[in-house]
Amino acid sequence: MALQAAGRQSLVDTVVEALRSQLTAGEWKVGSRIPTEHALAEQLQVGRNTVREAVRVLVHAGMLRSRQGEGTFVVSTADPGDIMRGIQRAGIRDVLELRIALEAEAARLAAQRHRPDDLERMRTALNAQASMADAEGQPGSGRLELYADHDVAFHKAVVEAAHNAALTATYDWFSSSVREALVSALDDQAMPRVAHGDHRAVLDAIAAGDPEAAERATRDLLEKPKRAVEALLAAPTEGRGSPPGPTH
Repeated sequence: MALQAAGRQSLVDTVVEALRSQLTAGEWKVGSRIPTEHALAEQLQVGRNTVREAVRVLVHAGMLRSRQGEGTFVVSTADPGDIMRGIQRAGIRDVLELRIALEAEAARLAAQRHRPDDLERMRTALNAQASMADAEGQPGSGRLELYADHDVAFHKAVVEAAHNAALTATYDWFSSSVREALVSALDDQAMPRVAHGDHRAVLDAIAAGDPEAAERATRDLLEKPKRAVEALLAAPTEGRGSPPGPTH
């Protein structure tokens, strides 16, 4: 099939989409070797350099893997990008439940694997957030975004303390959605306020090397906004807007 595009970069993008479609359709099974650059270039009627660049994109996306001297092999027929975009479109409760699963396991592992510098990053984030709080423990006007940044920094530090590369990479992407939701929810009176004591409980359990307590403290911390969201979803919709994103 001949592919035509306005310019080189858009042609590479077109080849990426063509190869991605073949992968997701199951044309090549996981573990199998895809055709050579020469064969793909002939099939798509494009230059080999264009095919090479497109394959690099899919290697970076985690769908293909190149082995020196052996060729390029299929790692996954599911596009991780599509999966992540699906998470972005998921409902608030679904996102919170995923967050609980990721962070509770991360806290459990962090209690077993943390290093002194991990604990220091957690403390720094919590202290910075606490320094911005008013008498009620909430950020002052116009400071929501920075306040949220410190909150997310704490949770990212917990995840990184698990020293699991896959978990860290997943949460790095996910944390952008967490931050956006948190900024919105901090200004919503229907959501529970940030409880610094709950965050400290997570840190203390990790520092003590208690996996069960760390997991439990994290679940307790995130169950509060989940229950608030569930209450909003169950309430009559007339006279109120959509429920806010998750906070904690």
